[in-house]
Amino acid sequence: MSSLVEDINIRIREAYDILSPVIHHTPLMPSKTLSDMTQGEVLLKLENFQKTGAFKVRGAYYKISKLKQKEGISRVVAASSGNHAQGVAYSASQLGIAATIFMPRYTPFYKVNATKSYGAQVILHGETYDESYRKALEFANAQKMPFIHPFEDPDIIAGQGTIGVEIFKDAHRVDVVVVPVGGGGLISGIAVALKKLNDKIKIIGVQPSGAPAMYLSYKQGKLVETPNVFSIADGVIVKKPGELTLKIMEEVVDDMVLVDDKDTARAVFVLLERAKTVAEPAGALSVAALLSGAIDVKGKRAVAVVSGGNVEPSLLSRIITQTLFVEGRQVKIRGMLPDRPGQLKRVIDVVADLGLNIISIEHERVNPLVAPGLAEVTLGIEVPSREVINLLIVRLKEQGLSFEVV
Repeated sequence: MSSLVEDINIRIREAYDILSPVIHHTPLMPSKTLSDMTQGEVLLKLENFQKTGAFKVRGAYYKISKLKQKEGISRVVAASSGNHAQGVAYSASQLGIAATIFMPRYTPFYKVNATKSYGAQVILHGETYDESYRKALEFANAQKMPFIHPFEDPDIIAGQGTIGVEIFKDAHRVDVVVVPVGGGGLISGIAVALKKLNDKIKIIGVQPSGAPAMYLSYKQGKLVETPNVFSIADGVIVKKPGELTLKIMEEVVDDMVLVDDKDTARAVFVLLERAKTVAEPAGALSVAALLSGAIDVKGKRAVAVVSGGNVEPSLLSRIITQTLFVEGRQVKIRGMLPDRPGQLKRVIDVVADLGLNIISIEHERVNPLVAPGLAEVTLGIEVPSREVINLLIVRLKEQGLSFEVV
């Protein structure tokens, strides 16, 4: 292995000793559901149980602790729209150091408030992370304060690499480890740690198809910038990945794949319903890759790193609702009824006879597209299967009621 990888590995060992009394050794939990669905043996490395709700505190604490020890710093600066902000803020507070965090102007309030709750000063600047990042660097240089980069730093990478050490300690026999990827700091650290412990373990990274900068860079062997990005996995949206992390990944990462937002939303839902754990979309990318078939682990023992659980409640609610509809467990039916008493009851009676539960009713009579004397009715219904939906439509038709699935 190169001297760069050897250096990172040495730092990982030091980081593990420093972090062990400070952070959580997070669970490595087997999932029978995911194992059955993938025909492999799937273990979940639950970094959503980490302090601040994500893995970022590992690299941040290690980096800041070294700066304090070597340079006696009193303040640090960072830029982030989420987990890195909280990791830096928490670490600085634990080490008695002030932190100034630059965040985009439209960062969700709960992320801003969480960062402030750890004692950091938050400055909202710019429309995007890139604008916040540039302002933070400018501020750090002007004030002569150290800037804590989210991934392009060997100490940050080493701190994240302690996850790999924990995986190996808890499960020596592992065939594949699947890791969410943004700028590449997490997978670089994990891959170095595990390859040094067992070079037969395959390390595979996952990015959203709407933000594939590191995927393209890895595949093409050069830095690729993607100016137009979008994904619900906002925690890994990076327009331009790191040069340092790409060098490491080219040496120790075996492959990278892409997943779309529908697969990611389904993974969040499955983790919530079957594993009883809350993952943010970025944190669920590894599971999305397994469930979608982007990574085949049939007959293999695989670890899926769930890198964080800081999901906005409103987004989680939308993911749950949409997934229930996509899987046919909730459905909307729409039809026209004569606008007179008792007509809606006829529909409800058919639904009730099938033992189904109505969750919403929309009754529209003033829409100019609806003929006078009629009312458009839309029902949201919980159903056990798609077959029952078809049966419901047939039963309604038998009663002279014409409805269709929306």
